[in-house]
Amino acid sequence: MVNVRLKRILLAAISLVLMAGALPAHAQAGIAGQPLDVCVLRDTGQNVAELIHHPEQFDCTTTQYKLGRGSYWAITRDIGQASTASNPLVLRFASLWQGSLAFHLLYADGSIRSSVTDRRGITPLIQLGAIAEQPIPVAQAPAVRALWHVEDAANARGIMMGVLVSTAHESATANMAMAALYAGFGGMCLALIVYNFALWCAMRHRFQLHYCALLAAMMAYTLSSSGALAWLAPEIANNDRLRLNYLFLGLAGGAVAMFTRSFFEERVLSPWLDRITRAIAAMVPVAGIIVFLFGAINLRLVDFLYTCTIMGLIAIVVPTLWQAWTRRSHFLWLFSIAWSAPIALAVLRILANLHMIGWNFWLDNSTVVSMMFEALTSALAVAYRIKFLREERDEAITREVLTRRLADTDPLTGLLNRRAFLDQAIGRSGPQQLLIADLDHFKRVNETLGHDGGDEVLRNFARMLRSVVPATALVARLGGEEFAILTNAGEPVEPNSVLTKLRSARMPFDLKVTASIGVSSGPLTSDVDWKLLYRGADSALFEAKSAGRDRARETGRRAAA
Repeated sequence: MVNVRLKRILLAAISLVLMAGALPAHAQAGIAGQPLDVCVLRDTGQNVAELIHHPEQFDCTTTQYKLGRGSYWAITRDIGQASTASNPLVLRFASLWQGSLAFHLLYADGSIRSSVTDRRGITPLIQLGAIAEQPIPVAQAPAVRALWHVEDAANARGIMMGVLVSTAHESATANMAMAALYAGFGGMCLALIVYNFALWCAMRHRFQLHYCALLAAMMAYTLSSSGALAWLAPEIANNDRLRLNYLFLGLAGGAVAMFTRSFFEERVLSPWLDRITRAIAAMVPVAGIIVFLFGAINLRLVDFLYTCTIMGLIAIVVPTLWQAWTRRSHFLWLFSIAWSAPIALAVLRILANLHMIGWNFWLDNSTVVSMMFEALTSALAVAYRIKFLREERDEAITREVLTRRLADTDPLTGLLNRRAFLDQAIGRSGPQQLLIADLDHFKRVNETLGHDGGDEVLRNFARMLRSVVPATALVARLGGEEFAILTNAGEPVEPNSVLTKLRSARMPFDLKVTASIGVSSGPLTSDVDWKLLYRGADSALFEAKSAGRDRARETGRRAAA
């Protein structure tokens, strides 16, 4: 079991408000095949045949993103493999923001095969994982090198990245692996949405709805970033699919912030931090909407703004963790475990987006993998949170019951007090029997035993009354040494049996204690009935006292008469 100290250490890895890999997957080239180096050249109207035969004209040293936006040529080093009917080859490369793509392939016999995409860009080439796959036409001669003409490259990450030459079998295997990954994540999200929504219907806690919103946004992001959207909607342009990546991930980022804010106890976040969290929860989805609307105008600028908002999410992690730690949040340790992987990978992806580290396939595909870990662990965190909510609710109910009981109970005897007795008595259906019992010469008891001894006599008398009345009867101390018993007339209490029991009851210093009882019967549906019933019982009690005490008397007429 994780001890308290370890729980506190784990807070260093928590992600307050972050998606796994919080930035859209621009480049997802996969790992199936052998990598090919790529060199680029700005398009100034060059001839295809001349370029494909003279790769020495291309720039192989400058980092691609530094060349800026525009149209470019991109060429691979020598492929040196033949694509045959029995072993067809494909070129796999990253999905990037660009216009149309023209493909040219030089063979060893000097022939060139060409193809060009339409307004959809590389959508027809998209595979699972949003990996573009360009088939190498079957030929007897080996393929020498590939040349692409990339129009309107935004070049936020690069122009042509992660190029691999793969066999069709390797490609199919990669597709199957990615299908298993996305299907597993989608199924888990759907199950957790149903689970948390059902809990919300029963418990109505905001963090459950925020988590459902997070999972729904992540499912939408997975659909677009996986490339499955291009299969379901083959007419969609690839750039539009990338815009949806930003939009869905921005919505998920806002949901994460709100989930974190509502998941911790209200006492954890200070007012200023709560306001900042709310602001960032709104800024991240707005940034995603801005990229969606204006990405085609200047992707590099809006992508930088989007990255800054994600950095804002990370920036509020430290004060949130500090406050959760110093204010002893019960949920910090498990929340830290759940979000440690997403925040670590998110930081790395931000560094990659800022070109501080190089592009990596697994880093670029870290969102789904890290969110699978987060979803499983957060399910435990939600269950742990609900456990505390249940305990808090049970404790509150217990306190309320005790408070009501104290308000309704005579503190000395534990019987109902006069107010509670009347609240429960008036309105009972059917004829009722009321007994008013008054201890005889109680002032003398107090003088003999003292007030502590007198209190003990009252407690003993109360215990005796409870033991001789039916379970449905009401027993109350009306005040002083006067007690009341109310029961249905169909199961009456025999007053003489009460007196007999009292005579044999053990009292302090074996003091002999007696009582007088007055009995009255009648309906009890209103205050008027109560006054009549009580008047009759009180009159009978007076008769018992006048007749010498230690006896019972019943009123000679019905109280309601």
